[in-house]
Amino acid sequence: MTFPLNRRRFLATAACSLAAPALMTPALAQTPNRQNYVVPPEHAPQMVRLRDEFAPGQILVDPNTFYLYWTMEDREALRFIVGVGRGNLYESGKFRVGAKKEWPSWTPTKEMIARNPGQYAQWANGMPGGPTNPLGARALYLFDDRRGDTFLRIHGTPDPWTVGSAVSNGCVRLVNDHIIQLYDLVPMDAPVTLYPKTAPAA
Repeated sequence: MTFPLNRRRFLATAACSLAAPALMTPALAQTPNRQNYVVPPEHAPQMVRLRDEFAPGQILVDPNTFYLYWTMEDREALRFIVGVGRGNLYESGKFRVGAKKEWPSWTPTKEMIARNPGQYAQWANGMPGGPTNPLGARALYLFDDRRGDTFLRIHGTPDPWTVGSAVSNGCVRLVNDHIIQLYDLVPMDAPVTLYPKTAPAA
């Protein structure tokens, strides 16, 4: 997949700071209590100004900085911190929002079950939506012209401490409060670009 725009062209600067927050937190070394976990202030959505012009009303995901951008008028965007697919499970490309669901049910793919049957086989027939469902409070379903439903999602998570890391089975995850905010902004058929991962600098 080739991209006419280099991802560096849309990297944004916040009005108050040019420094990105530390994204990999010590909380990942343990499993925090879901009831007691507090999302850090630096993970709150931010209005940022883009360096270049993008059509408003699209989602741009940079897996290298763990940021998702919802583009707006006058080179502005709303920026969210996200988690992305680990290793080669991340898929870059151009997609569109083909479905939207509140408190969606979840069914692991056959590939997920094959990789980890102990964790996923029990849900082969699906898990109802709810607070512990891996898709969280909302989900945007990514489609393309060749496959239709790609089984990639932009969704919430019951484990908010995992955003800012490459930990998922391929989907893009947000804190539940953040996906609710994004979900209300994004219409059906909105374009989505998942930019490629780049090799870390030497």
